[in-house]
Amino acid sequence: MNLPFYIAKRYLLGKKSQNAINIISGISVLGITTGTMALVIVLSVFNGFDSVVKSLYNTFDPDIQISSKEGKTFIPDPATTKAILALPGVSAVSEVLEENVLLLYNDRQHIATVKGVDEAFRDVSGLDSMIFDGEMKLKDQNRSYAVVGQGVAYSLGIGLSFIDPLFIYTIDRTARINMSQPEESIRRNFIYPSGIFAIEQDYDFRYLICPIDYVRELLLYQDEVTHLEVKLDPDFPGEEIQQEILSLMGDGFHVKNREQQNELFYRVMRSEKWAIFLILTFILIIASFNIIGSLSMLIIDKKKDILTLRNMGAGNKLIKRIFLVEGWLISVLGSLSGLFLGTAISWIQQHFEVIKLTGSGSFIIDAYPVQIEALDICLIWVTVLIIGLIAARYPVRQISKKYLAGIEKGSIV
Repeated sequence: MNLPFYIAKRYLLGKKSQNAINIISGISVLGITTGTMALVIVLSVFNGFDSVVKSLYNTFDPDIQISSKEGKTFIPDPATTKAILALPGVSAVSEVLEENVLLLYNDRQHIATVKGVDEAFRDVSGLDSMIFDGEMKLKDQNRSYAVVGQGVAYSLGIGLSFIDPLFIYTIDRTARINMSQPEESIRRNFIYPSGIFAIEQDYDFRYLICPIDYVRELLLYQDEVTHLEVKLDPDFPGEEIQQEILSLMGDGFHVKNREQQNELFYRVMRSEKWAIFLILTFILIIASFNIIGSLSMLIIDKKKDILTLRNMGAGNKLIKRIFLVEGWLISVLGSLSGLFLGTAISWIQQHFEVIKLTGSGSFIIDAYPVQIEALDICLIWVTVLIIGLIAARYPVRQISKKYLAGIEKGSIV
């Protein structure tokens, strides 16, 4: 039998001579429970929002993006592209050409990025699933069409009437700019919008999707691309395929996965999560002061028991361990209760969407998203136990300074 654990359990669950000790012990457990539950719920909701935002980015950004280290464009080698497509785990490869342009629709103007794509873009991207008006149509026989972002459509007042064309202006990169007649260095073409997509504000106000042949004609390119986009099979290891593509392309190219393409975004998301975790952990530290008060009063209440145990042959180490286990039990009981309640509430929200998103405007989701991660649960539990153990050490150290030293001198009362 573990004697320190047995006595500590009796002290925690048994009736004390002072009712205030029971109240403070209950408050200590309640404080740890509340803090732990808040950590689980907040981190789960944060994971849910993180997952939703990443899924939106994933509908537009490719699994792998290949771009040149030198220069804005490059001409892809057909043999290398064919070799990449033949790699196990590669589903599709799309050629993309991007350029910043000025859009004019009726009397409204908007600066955007025209993105020229080929037929394989449908297999690489999930953009067709984000069309909320019109259709994902870029070619109809010999006529080219454009799919615009919701923000671009709102800024220009675009309608899908196929009556008013959308004019695209860009600088003629082959001509010298004549300051007396600058309009001669501007190229212009028109196109009709066939659909409007809605992904995320940064994309919606920025992009205009067109056929790559149309964009090459507008920009006076032949076979150049700004980058290649690669779709991977999720059943294959992405890092290994990325290294194989890099070896095929050579040192003159960047081969980036989704996280590397949006490195700042992913870094900010991780930083926000850790900031939330640290803030709530600080609240838990404050709540753990109740453990110090509870143990201090318990030690005062049980000083006669300390004398009895010492007379029965218990050493200083055993006596201190009893009260250390007492504080640890408060942390364990509070953390387990908080983990259970937090996980239960998160699970209910995840499956039944009890708490809805309120406010004006349209949302892509109806309720607060929740995603429970086992790693977060383990991290929270370990953190709470460490905080409780540290909080319990202070009053236990006072035993040796006051009561155990008093026993040695025979002055304890």
